[in-house]
Amino acid sequence: MTEFALVLPLLVMLLFGIIQFGVTFNHYLALTDAVRAGARKAAVSRHERDPVSVTVDQVQRAAEDLKAPDLQIAVESSWDAGDEVEVSASYPYSIKLLGMTIKSGRMNSTTTERVN
Repeated sequence: MTEFALVLPLLVMLLFGIIQFGVTFNHYLALTDAVRAGARKAAVSRHERDPVSVTVDQVQRAAEDLKAPDLQIAVESSWDAGDEVEVSASYPYSIKLLGMTIKSGRMNSTTTERVN
């Protein structure tokens, strides 16, 4: 019983660390998928009146698990056929244990597609 009482706090911290990492990794996967969806939309949107806003809207719709105000999206392209469009986004993350921030920053994802 004494050994269990000594080891339990370490096991609980390890468990909460794994949970925090899992949530952060889930956000990263959602960000990557949203950027990929935005790049696919951008590749076929050069004839739209405002292809940048169409692309940004697609990224925001695809990132429904993320808080929209925290999502920063950038789209770069000349919108000529055959050129590349680069869609990138960043989202903040913070890994905390027992109220202390272990690691924080912004995760980034970028995808490049060829404009049709």
